[in-house]
Amino acid sequence: MVAELIMDKFKLMPIHMTVIFVVLGACLEAFNLYDILVDFAGAGAMLPISSFGHSLTDAALKRATEVGYIGIFEGMFSSTSVGIVVAILSAFLMSLIFKPRG
Repeated sequence: MVAELIMDKFKLMPIHMTVIFVVLGACLEAFNLYDILVDFAGAGAMLPISSFGHSLTDAALKRATEVGYIGIFEGMFSSTSVGIVVAILSAFLMSLIFKPRG
């Protein structure tokens, strides 16, 4: 609902909202505020796209404390690689099944 209101008010496209929510989730996690949001909103905070930003940042920060700066990239990709692969494969399969309108 919040995204729809922002898109209507500022004439943004859905991709803009996706980026905003991923970055917002990452920023909230970087400042240790995402867990507070989850405690307040419950599962509602873990399902949207902001959770993806949270997962990226959480894994990167944990791995960076263990290994160092290279851990930022290792952690990000090891934590979210399954979700990224599923999204890419699903998009590919849907493109084979359905005809895009252009």
